[in-house]
Amino acid sequence: MFDLEDIRLDLVVMGLLLVVLAGAVTDLILDAPRRWFTAHVVLEVGLAIVSGGGALYLARGWYLTRRSLGSLRGDLAVRQARRESWHAAARAALEGLALEVDRQFTEWNLTPAEREIALMLLKGFSLAQIARLTDRSERTARQHAIAVYRKAGLAGRAELAGFFLGDLLLPTPGLRPPSGP
Repeated sequence: MFDLEDIRLDLVVMGLLLVVLAGAVTDLILDAPRRWFTAHVVLEVGLAIVSGGGALYLARGWYLTRRSLGSLRGDLAVRQARRESWHAAARAALEGLALEVDRQFTEWNLTPAEREIALMLLKGFSLAQIARLTDRSERTARQHAIAVYRKAGLAGRAELAGFFLGDLLLPTPGLRPPSGP
């Protein structure tokens, strides 16, 4: 949004315009003209007005940019605080969910291998991905998944996900989530 190089260039140009303004005013004072409507005086006055106006324009832009940057920094700090607060709340909720998932896996008497497969299924991995990640064959991963569904009394992956995640979303009016076993 704000390019540091553009701001530096504006400051250099503003400085040059102020030098030109100072030079034009100094020249007018040192010349002490008797007539103000000579070409030389009109040119120097015009140069002083243009230089001063340009310097004021750049100074105003610089000031507005700095003020806007300060406002953006304040907004960013507020958003970061909100994000950190949300992350802390989400982390606490996820830790609670993880404990409940683990408790349910224990209640279903899942073996360590079945627990690993069930968790990866909940995370959305395909059986091929699970096999690759766990150094098992796809057939073995499928057998573990079937054992999980059987021990849990569920028909498949969708019911497994629904069992744990069905109530996480806001309820849709008139639509009730299916209840677990």
